[in-house]
Amino acid sequence: MISNEIKNKLQAVVGPEYVLDAEIDCFGYSYDSSFIPLSPNNIPDLVVRPATTVQVAGVMALANNYGIPVTPRGTASGRTGGSIPLAGGISLSLERMANVVEFDEKNMMITVEAGMRTIDVYNFCAAKGLFYPPDPASWKYSTIGGNVGENAGGMRAVKYGVTSNYVMGLEVVLADGTILNTGGKAIKNVTGYNLTQLFTGSEGTLGIITKILMRLIPMPKARNTLQLMFPSIEGACDTIHQMLQSGVVPASAELMDKTSIQAVARHRKLDIDPAIEACVIIEIDGDDNEDLEKQAQQIAAIARRFEVKEVHIAGTLKESEEIWAIRRGLSSAIGAMAPNRFGEDISVPRDAFPAVVRQIRKISEKYKFTIAVYGHAGDGNIHPSVLCDMSKPEDAERIHHAIDEIFAAALAVGGTLSGEHGIGITKRSYLEKALGQAGVNTLKAIKQALDPKGILNPGKIWENKV
Repeated sequence: MISNEIKNKLQAVVGPEYVLDAEIDCFGYSYDSSFIPLSPNNIPDLVVRPATTVQVAGVMALANNYGIPVTPRGTASGRTGGSIPLAGGISLSLERMANVVEFDEKNMMITVEAGMRTIDVYNFCAAKGLFYPPDPASWKYSTIGGNVGENAGGMRAVKYGVTSNYVMGLEVVLADGTILNTGGKAIKNVTGYNLTQLFTGSEGTLGIITKILMRLIPMPKARNTLQLMFPSIEGACDTIHQMLQSGVVPASAELMDKTSIQAVARHRKLDIDPAIEACVIIEIDGDDNEDLEKQAQQIAAIARRFEVKEVHIAGTLKESEEIWAIRRGLSSAIGAMAPNRFGEDISVPRDAFPAVVRQIRKISEKYKFTIAVYGHAGDGNIHPSVLCDMSKPEDAERIHHAIDEIFAAALAVGGTLSGEHGIGITKRSYLEKALGQAGVNTLKAIKQALDPKGILNPGKIWENKV
């Protein structure tokens, strides 16, 4: 428990109305968008909502002095439990810090506070004719700080990369309240260790990210969408592989398996041929409509070599939006299929995508779970969703074995535990298998150096106290 003396000191830092201790308020900060069950053990003692970096620094100085755990939080859209306060203490919400600090049009860069929503950053830049590409599925409500903390990806990653490809510099508050600035506007920078990239993807375990400097690129002048239907996963993956080899690089290349397609069909009352085993949605962009038409015809020609059943090239913006609605509504459609769902996030080399999907099918048959498979096929990021009913003892017992084997399948082909969701709580036990003991020891040494008291987001990434 946090004493009234400490509570009063926190109120002096951020203002009395921004330190919440009512049970209902604290409960609202005890969960995120992961599939981790609610627990009274995960309720913070206090919720603190600072508005400035100086206030964050003041909170961290107090927390460090008294050894109070601090769990940073944006809008809690994470899928691995990263913003769940496992050790009580302070839930540090950055949602009030949601401003554009600087827009530098000449250098094509923008500096924003960590609590700004991803879509608001995109819209602000788009209005200026510039493009911030990363688009995680949660981009309408996720925050930039959370995106950086998890190194979020999104559908455009195949052509434009992930969050880390755009982060030029950070303002970070360290565990003891020290304010650190990393990186800068210089395109080339090899002065010392790359601290900007160290904190990107660190899941709030090394410092509190408060401001982000990001580079932007020119907005594509034209865009269009294609929907391809295949009788096999292999044909869909081969099409994507050949497309990339031919020099056509789409902005997005999303794949859905039969289970996913039929879930969307039921959810949206669509009539989709049950013989279809895979759907690929592709976004292309370029200089003009003539360029788009050329790309679309190249992709269609490649798809026909791999027995595509249907090729739909959107003719209007409305048609493009209708096609993308299928993909963006997928998570809800799959979630409606069973009482419980474990959505995972593995990443594999592109050429291993079909083999891993086949292995996941075998796991599905072995453990008698429906597993919907979809993902960013253009960059090898697979999202298997295991559907179950945790009220059934047999499901609760088997589910972890199934997930173990999914992770093993990814690691066996040189893949990773996470492409964009992070480790958080749900993947801690697999870390050594993925990185080896030397890798884990190195990461722990960094954690110990920056957070010797272990107060920053305890219980995330590591199963035991570092």
